[in-house]
Amino acid sequence: MAKPVLTVGVAGGTGSGKSTLARRIAQAFAPGCLLICHDDYYISHDELPYEERARLNYDHPSALDTALLIRHLDALRAGRPVEVPVYDFSRHLRAAQCRRVEPADLVLVEGMLILESEPLRSRLDLKLFVDTDDDIRFIRRLERDVNSRGRDMDSVIAQYLATVKPMHERFVYPSRRWADLIVPEGGYNEAALSIIIGSIRQRLAQIPSPVHGEE
Repeated sequence: MAKPVLTVGVAGGTGSGKSTLARRIAQAFAPGCLLICHDDYYISHDELPYEERARLNYDHPSALDTALLIRHLDALRAGRPVEVPVYDFSRHLRAAQCRRVEPADLVLVEGMLILESEPLRSRLDLKLFVDTDDDIRFIRRLERDVNSRGRDMDSVIAQYLATVKPMHERFVYPSRRWADLIVPEGGYNEAALSIIIGSIRQRLAQIPSPVHGEE
């Protein structure tokens, strides 16, 4: 019988600090922790030219293959490794290679829309939502997309106004009601980070070990 795992979801708007929070939690529990990003499960529209792919709405839940993420979580909880896709944001396409990940005691799932999906959030033992001022989130997104994802400033601003902001208001922000804990400023909130890490340690200690010889 596979050892039970603890699954923790970290949600929040773009640029909120959720990725930083997830990474810092992962670092605290390394090497017995696995971090999966919902962004890597964007559906790859290889049939479209780049110009059309760039105009797609990547902030709507339908842009993500959440069903595949759910299957991967179920496999990891059953003790089986999975092949996680790798998404290339500069081309709006999945990379040719996948990332093989092995089961771990703690599985972190990070993404804007992970609390919007009932089947996905039902698989999360602890649900966190990072809440950060809209202006700060926009500035962080602009800096990230220009410096790390090969975008130009005008395209980032246009995408933010056309899809990011309205989808945040429609899907992301309302999903905070499903969170067990609201975290202001995410990974930059040292007090909240300390409390979260302590809670996870306590929950991991309460997980029973599998009985030897069970199938």
